[in-house]
Amino acid sequence: MAQAMQRQSISLLATDGKPHPLQDTLMVATVVLGAVAFVTGFFDNLHLLSSWTGLVGILTGAYGQFISETTRERFALIIGLGASALGFYLGMAHGGLFGGWAG
Repeated sequence: MAQAMQRQSISLLATDGKPHPLQDTLMVATVVLGAVAFVTGFFDNLHLLSSWTGLVGILTGAYGQFISETTRERFALIIGLGASALGFYLGMAHGGLFGGWAG
């Protein structure tokens, strides 16, 4: 019955009760980059912003997925990765990473 008396900590980011500062930072960065890439991907003249933020979001999300430890981290990373990838692909379709600067 000792476990019934233990205080349960409720956390939105860590379900195992341990802090994961690096994983949480990568998760938040991926979600923010994905949101920016997704929103700016719908505007033709913002293709540089959407493609670069999408690419960085994909890379941070992939590394975060590699080192993630909880299901909640993985869930948010997949949402951020999807938004980053969609924004990246829309940015590439509207003009690409360099927008005609590289020839």
